[in-house]
Amino acid sequence: MFGNAAVFSMLGLGGGVLYTLIQVLFGIDFHTAATTSLFLIIITSLSATLVFRKSGRVDWPMALVLESSTMVGAFWGGLFSQYFSSRSLILLFAAVIVSAATFMIRDFNMKPVYKPEEKSPLVWHRSFNSSHYCINLFLALPLSFLAGALSAMVGVAGGILKIPMMVLLFGVPMDIAVATSSFMVGLTAAGGFLGHLTAGHWDWKTTTLLTVIVFAGGQLGARVSLNIDNHRMKKGFSWFLYSMAILLVFSLWL
Repeated sequence: MFGNAAVFSMLGLGGGVLYTLIQVLFGIDFHTAATTSLFLIIITSLSATLVFRKSGRVDWPMALVLESSTMVGAFWGGLFSQYFSSRSLILLFAAVIVSAATFMIRDFNMKPVYKPEEKSPLVWHRSFNSSHYCINLFLALPLSFLAGALSAMVGVAGGILKIPMMVLLFGVPMDIAVATSSFMVGLTAAGGFLGHLTAGHWDWKTTTLLTVIVFAGGQLGARVSLNIDNHRMKKGFSWFLYSMAILLVFSLWL
């Protein structure tokens, strides 16, 4: 859990991809595992954000605007997860893991869909840390809601969806996207956690035991992220995620 928190904090992700997986492989019910995972993501996010805040890389206004939609989606995703079987959620979770691995292993073309000169009441122009980018709210808010709903169902916080959205669609620089995502995933996880908590899925004893571990891991990962080129690390870890997705699917027949 410590290593998981450290690695995913480097990438601006919450770490739920493995928090949930580890628990499921140890026989914990998927709904309970997802709830515990979301709480641990809140802790990891808080830990990493304390470091990224000092670096001045978190775009707070952008994070709060997008999270206003994501948190709502996460709450309803967490609440309605009880209407889906563990089997269907495991398959959905495997798909999320594959998506995360694919994002990390590929070298995406970083040309944004929306150009800075585009004029529209729904295009929000941002100037931050000597960078200029624009966010189409008509597209960003619905996508954020969907990311929150899908992520909360499977116990992750949507960083694997938010970072590509910010970078590929709206031209946010990668370092700003990673730092901002580290803050955003905590808010998304909080919305999903409240939904699962309302549905009665939480195992507070397991969560308490793991909280200190993931907080320390989040601190380490965020500090290392400020000084490391994580290109190779992303590719190596993506192959590990592919193997975990295969293992998770096979677990359905064990």
